[in-house]
Amino acid sequence: MGDPKKQRKKYDTPRFAWRKDILQEELKLLGQYGLRNKHELWRHKTMLSKVRGIARSLIGKTPEEREKMENELLTRLKKLGVLQDTAVLDNVLDLTIEDLLERRLQTLVFRKGLTRTVHQARQLVTHGHVTIANRRVTVPSYIVSKEEEQQIAYAQQSALANPAHPTRQAMTMEIKQPEVRQPRDRRGDRRGGNRF
Repeated sequence: MGDPKKQRKKYDTPRFAWRKDILQEELKLLGQYGLRNKHELWRHKTMLSKVRGIARSLIGKTPEEREKMENELLTRLKKLGVLQDTAVLDNVLDLTIEDLLERRLQTLVFRKGLTRTVHQARQLVTHGHVTIANRRVTVPSYIVSKEEEQQIAYAQQSALANPAHPTRQAMTMEIKQPEVRQPRDRRGDRRGGNRF
């Protein structure tokens, strides 16, 4: 079995890792969902691939054989909020990586308006400022179930629980427009002329 302390790889790498379209898609998802690195993205893609593989194998079986496993798979995905309550087995094959990434704790903290950016959401989760049902969760990639989604809040022991905290005050204030900067010369001079 091996040493139990040794971490095993929990993801499969892309088959064509250096194709330009794949690299651009991965970078877009990393920025949109505030992922730390591509390993996090690959882990969720592997999870989605396994679920879809199970669904494909069930479609080929007879109705008697697949009934129990189909109910278990659909119940689990509905409980996680990845599928709608009226979904059937064919809907599992239509799942995308975005459906899974939307269920991460980091994304839901941002969507609920507890932070201004997804990157700030990751920081607050990691530092223990967020709880689910009064239980502190410090894993940004935690997949939140539908029942737990309503119970996401600031930790009571956290300084952010106070509405007068400067970070929360800054979130309620209107975001000012960024200033327009002058283009720089090749040497970094803003005047556009010669320094000397």
